Amino acid sequence: MRHLVTSVLLAALASMQSSAQGDASAGSADDLRARAVEYSVRSEPIPRKLLWGDTHLHTKFSFDAGMIGNRLGPDEAYQFARGDTVTASMGVPARLRQPLDFLAVSDHAESLGLAPAINERNPLALEDPNARRMRDLIDEGKPVEAYKVFAQLRARGEYVLHRQDLITDMWQRITSAADRYYRPGQFTTLIGYEFTSALQTNNLHRVVLFADSSEEANKILPFSQVDSADPQDLWAWMADYEANVGGRVLAIPHNGNLSNGLMFDDTTQGGSPFDADYAAMRQRYEPLYEVTQIKGDGEAHALLSPDDEFADFWTWDRGNFGFQPKTPAMLPAEYARSALKRGLAYEQQLGVNPFKFGLLGSTDSHTSLATAEEDNFFSKASPGEPNVGQARYDQPIIQRYPGREDISVPSYESAAGGLMAVWAHDNTRESIFDAMQRKEVYATTGPRIGLRLFAGFELPMDAHLRPDVADIGYRTGVPMGGDLPSATRNNPPRFTVVASKDPRGANLDRIQIVKGWLDDNGELRERVFDVSWAGARVLDKAGKVPAIGSTVQGAVYDNSIGSSRLAVTWEDPDFDAAQRAFWYVRVLEIPTPTWLAYDKAHFGDLIKLPEDAQLVHQERAYSSPIWYSPTTVQ
Repeated sequence: MRHLVTSVLLAALASMQSSAQGDASAGSADDLRARAVEYSVRSEPIPRKLLWGDTHLHTKFSFDAGMIGNRLGPDEAYQFARGDTVTASMGVPARLRQPLDFLAVSDHAESLGLAPAINERNPLALEDPNARRMRDLIDEGKPVEAYKVFAQLRARGEYVLHRQDLITDMWQRITSAADRYYRPGQFTTLIGYEFTSALQTNNLHRVVLFADSSEEANKILPFSQVDSADPQDLWAWMADYEANVGGRVLAIPHNGNLSNGLMFDDTTQGGSPFDADYAAMRQRYEPLYEVTQIKGDGEAHALLSPDDEFADFWTWDRGNFGFQPKTPAMLPAEYARSALKRGLAYEQQLGVNPFKFGLLGSTDSHTSLATAEEDNFFSKASPGEPNVGQARYDQPIIQRYPGREDISVPSYESAAGGLMAVWAHDNTRESIFDAMQRKEVYATTGPRIGLRLFAGFELPMDAHLRPDVADIGYRTGVPMGGDLPSATRNNPPRFTVVASKDPRGANLDRIQIVKGWLDDNGELRERVFDVSWAGARVLDKAGKVPAIGSTVQGAVYDNSIGSSRLAVTWEDPDFDAAQRAFWYVRVLEIPTPTWLAYDKAHFGDLIKLPEDAQLVHQERAYSSPIWYSPTTVQ
């Protein structure tokens, strides 16, 4: 089996073909404007279209993906996302059960297009002695050793082939592919990349997304760690882009769980305390946070939320991408719920909240395949695709360092991924970007769970039962991502939530509302409320609903428990008009098999899963929060 992996890796990396130019139906970048004009936008005041997509996907243009076996570029990524069958890098045909509505290819900006440049024997590339060394190792059948050369140089701050002429070529290939596959009203492609800041191997990565076409995006080159590892410098670059080019751009941080306490730290990267200008820039350019993906779920941690029995979900909490172990003191600055709470305190202190973000999910797949479902999981990286045998489970994502084996993370601990849901007016770049900026988006761990959330002081108590619930919600309240107006009395806000199961998936267990607030003593507090649930269960003395049970047997489950739809209008019993607060919704499915259970059923004795492999879980959705401030504070 090891021989198979090596052989396939070699074949993938030795490919001499350049990036595909798209199929005949895709057209060219020149007709983008014509297509946009041809599509007549019929927007109405209320965003009624629920769109599904992935804003964090890597192709062979990323230095890590391309060097370790991914041979698929942006063309194949878009083809797969829109529903076409493609051949995965390890030779397996792959197709989504249900296409996505939008996709952003977000390759690493550092050494952009390294693998294609080497594989194409680009003369400029081979001027670099390290690139020639990597080429020779690939030719010798040692692709992993070739990648180690790159990784060792990167650790010293040296990037192979990070030169302006090559990056310009690669960036324009990426942007032109996005334009070729953009079909307003049908399938949206967003231009983007990943800013891979890694201070001492701590993850401070951000996906940078544009609302624009290649005409605007080609006027710049991606800002990368080679320019600066400081996010403040990234935000300044983004501001310059908007001012000088006239486009729109935002950044989405992810994997704070691997930042070792730096993602939501209390100081700037330079060590200075936050000030209002810093907080305002962060809120302006980072309106969203990627809360769930392959490298673990980042909503909450059991040590930070000991009363939340659902806080421990695909938790990665042992270290970072280096050899530094995790300590409990790092955790509050790594998880979304904790950061949202701390943002309330900063708002009171500075007048602006630096951690006022909505929530989304993505795959962070490095296979060019945006798969997020448990029975269609193609791994974090190409060497872990379904036909490679035991390597699919054993290969480390976080490496085994001598003497620090306890902080390594093998591939079997990977979650299957996540998705982003958007409430938009239309399936266009402009409409999707608008929704992201107003935070009317939510995350799922993979299932396409439908979710609406509204809050207001005048919402009728039967709003969730009405067929015009959306009209009522927008007319009398605010949607997810919004701000409640200041209250003049202790009249509690009402929250209307409507959730529906994935039509192809599992029933729902319950709806929860997670509240965080700053009390009169300056203490940050939280509480999780069960507000709607399936079956005849009743709240216990602690205000919790008992577990729903499980129908899982191996890789099989049924929907004899749970509900296809849950809805409720709920009043906050603890509301205090003088206290800052936020609320978001968490929807739980009934227990279902994980991708490991599906693999076990399919491959049988051909694979051996570790004893601690997770075979059952409860997938979920997270809404973006709704905030309340006693004064008009942004």
